[in-house]
Amino acid sequence: MSLQTKQDHRLPAQLAARLAQRIETHALRPGTRLPSIRNCAVESRVSRSTVVEAYERLIAQGLVESRRGSGFYVRLRQTNKLARRRAVAHPAPATVLDVSWLLRAQRRQSPGSEQPGAGLLPEHWLDHEMVAAAVRGVGRSRGSWLLKYGPIEGYLPLREALATRLAHVGIEVPPDQIVTTAGATEAIDLVARRFLAPGDVVFVEDPAWFVMFARFAAFGARIVGVPRAQDGPDIAALESLLARERPKLFILNSVLHNPTGSTMSALVANRVLELAQRHDFMILEDDIYGDLQGSHATRLASLDDGRRVIYVGGFSKTLAASLRVGFVAAHPSLAQELRDIKALTGLSSSELGERVVARIIVERRYERMLERLRGKLDECRNRTAEALTKIGVKIVGPPTGGMYLWADFGRDTNELATAGSREGVLLAPGSLFSPTQLPTTWMRVAAATCLNEAAMKFLERAMRR
Repeated sequence: MSLQTKQDHRLPAQLAARLAQRIETHALRPGTRLPSIRNCAVESRVSRSTVVEAYERLIAQGLVESRRGSGFYVRLRQTNKLARRRAVAHPAPATVLDVSWLLRAQRRQSPGSEQPGAGLLPEHWLDHEMVAAAVRGVGRSRGSWLLKYGPIEGYLPLREALATRLAHVGIEVPPDQIVTTAGATEAIDLVARRFLAPGDVVFVEDPAWFVMFARFAAFGARIVGVPRAQDGPDIAALESLLARERPKLFILNSVLHNPTGSTMSALVANRVLELAQRHDFMILEDDIYGDLQGSHATRLASLDDGRRVIYVGGFSKTLAASLRVGFVAAHPSLAQELRDIKALTGLSSSELGERVVARIIVERRYERMLERLRGKLDECRNRTAEALTKIGVKIVGPPTGGMYLWADFGRDTNELATAGSREGVLLAPGSLFSPTQLPTTWMRVAAATCLNEAAMKFLERAMRR
């Protein structure tokens, strides 16, 4: 058998093994639709016949089923006896690269580290003294508020300050249409509880923030990926999906998208709103990174009449992750419903954290800090992009702002992440950012990676190999 024939024979087995690992570890959940043969071939950089054979292997193993006219889907879990039998025949690798692995690894980062897979800014960039001074100032305030539950809708001075800030980016909402939350994650959770029931369809961008996939799946929703282009969701792909799917919700980043760093154009934003109106779905606009871009970007909520867009923001990326202060803005009746859900699920949010954030915003120290952060990000992002380009990595954009670069390494980034973990280098492989969780050559790279000499040397060695 020639070398080429052997290689052609191995590729389907390798692709099938990777997919089987993700199914066995629940990274690909039962009912998940696998990419079409064409899309999988493009993403994995293999031929269509390779994908066909890989899918046939998974069908033969009982992991995947083919549905006529619809595609390939992960089957319901088999009995424990069969699962144990398969585990003995195909033992799982020591390191399982899934969302939980990345979240655990990010928590283990040493203080001030600038890892490529980091999800937060370097700690020494943030203004510790500003936050500490605000905490001390709030602690000295009079009253018994610290001993009681805060208002369900949130601390009023903070909601007033948020309404003023939103007006600067063209979003006109009064304070009573804003509900504070324990971070943007809780805000998304409240919206999901309001709109989703088992079997409902949720559109997410592909790639997108990975935590959403498991969160929506926990509500029994079916997650469908919409390809992300440089100027926002791919409108042609979105229209094609809407021809056969009826989503309840579409969640997206309009500004400084995670992980690509791209920002939606006004033209695409208007088209998304038109489609939402025509096909009757709600839009959840996650603008957690928007403060790192400033006011010169289009937000969907600024174009909406208040009926289609639910706007979410927070301060974990720019002030302090431990404050856990976020918010959701919606039209009056929906804001009331979200307040009620918040009361049932969490009673109230932390007024202590909300008072700290309000104090920082009102005293205008937040804006000055943001200017410093943007300058540091611009410098590091350019240096990181230049260094990656020199070793043969292709950069999308590069983006004009934000914390991340989206990069094509030309090889399976799951394998890079596994090798990196052995050397203490945290990588965020692109497979984790797709609802399909398929292996890919793409990877999210933190803008501050240039400050980590060991990580840059590892990536250089990896690209040489």
